[in-house]
Amino acid sequence: MTERKRYNYYVDFFKEHFGHRIQKIVIDAGFTCPNRDGKVGRGGCTYCDNNAFHPSYSVPSKSVTTQIEEGIRFHLNRYRRAGSYLAYFQSYSNTYAPLTRLKELYSEALSHPSVSGIVIGTRPDCVDEEILDYLKELSAKHIVIIEYGIESCYDKTLLRINRGHDFASATRAVEATAARGLHQGAHFIFGLPGETREMMLEMAETINKLPLNSVKFHQLQIIKGTAMEREYAEHPEDFIQFSLEDYIDFFISFLERLRPNLYIERFAGEVPPKFVNSMPWGKIRNVELLRLLEKRLEELDTYQGRLYREAK
Repeated sequence: MTERKRYNYYVDFFKEHFGHRIQKIVIDAGFTCPNRDGKVGRGGCTYCDNNAFHPSYSVPSKSVTTQIEEGIRFHLNRYRRAGSYLAYFQSYSNTYAPLTRLKELYSEALSHPSVSGIVIGTRPDCVDEEILDYLKELSAKHIVIIEYGIESCYDKTLLRINRGHDFASATRAVEATAARGLHQGAHFIFGLPGETREMMLEMAETINKLPLNSVKFHQLQIIKGTAMEREYAEHPEDFIQFSLEDYIDFFISFLERLRPNLYIERFAGEVPPKFVNSMPWGKIRNVELLRLLEKRLEELDTYQGRLYREAK
């Protein structure tokens, strides 16, 4: 943890290990998910519309190389301090294909001279021993990070949002990934239907036991046209709606329980206004959210892991 932070900020991980900022470039390689194509379900996750969280240059009709080059130009206007780039295979489940196809896509990304490594967003039920062994080989020469969408530690919630896997699947995948020494993160959502504040806070203890390097948290945002939008309209009492101030205080309570060596990649999310049915926080950007979090941590004089007790 740096002196200026009261939590383990993910940007600092790259600065500490590589000496400079590394910027992600989002790639859409045309994958799908097993809860979309019928393998385990149809319709996908009830909250999901991938168009709501990837940039305009990232479309599967373009090659991986073209998306990287357009992404670099896009980010040069925003992040001039980036020393190199990571190709972030984000949309849908980016290990859900034969290994030969994965090798083609990952190799194309890693062959770009400005790319230092890859980040692979996927589901815990979309990796196997063969894929993980291949990623371990890649990690000998490149940065390789796996990001698992786990979303909740509760099977009842996972079933309700149509994830198509249980939490035991997530545990197995995370442990198998850690056994190979691969850097991995996980994504969780606060505010999923049926979960109380107490249930969400208790997830910290479960997450602490997983051999993760980093975590990414989002507040639930209701996306237009999704099954969850219809569910929210029919059963709003099943959802916790956080005000901005309330969410920051809730997250700080969670952060206090989280082990201090976990890197926090994100604590809240942004979705373009055209995709959401309401914007209770207004058009606030991530940089301002971070400023408000740090200010509130100072006011409360607290920090990540303050209430954490390592299991004996």
